[in-house]
Amino acid sequence: MSVITDLKTLYTVDDVQWLEEMIQLLKNHQFEALDLENLIEELEDLGSEKRNAVVSLLEQVMRHLLLLEYWTTEQENNSHHWQGEIYTFRVQLKRRLTTNLRNYLASELESIYQDALGYVKIKTQHKITFPQTCPYSLIQLLDIDWLPQ
Repeated sequence: MSVITDLKTLYTVDDVQWLEEMIQLLKNHQFEALDLENLIEELEDLGSEKRNAVVSLLEQVMRHLLLLEYWTTEQENNSHHWQGEIYTFRVQLKRRLTTNLRNYLASELESIYQDALGYVKIKTQHKITFPQTCPYSLIQLLDIDWLPQ
């Protein structure tokens, strides 16, 4: 019991050292000594961080696609920049995406789009009419080469 108490204290003082201790305990199959409460919390946080990262990247792709396609008065000055941003965010998505995360994006596509839509409306001072629902499929959004006509 004192090991768990020490690990719980360590978690509040030095989470990196705590993580190293948890890994060592797992490698040694010392499951009874694990700080399960904090380990579960950390694993849940890790999953949330991964989901939030891919959601953020996909939202950035959407923002730039919307600007590229609909903000025609700015296309001459910004289209190359927007295309570069789209490419960069897609590459980052490709590196992070797993089947589970892809499925998560598919289930949250419309919600992510609404967040992107809110941003581009503010960016364009509400002078541009954007689609109220996502005009892009997840396949299009993730395709490294796809751009709207």
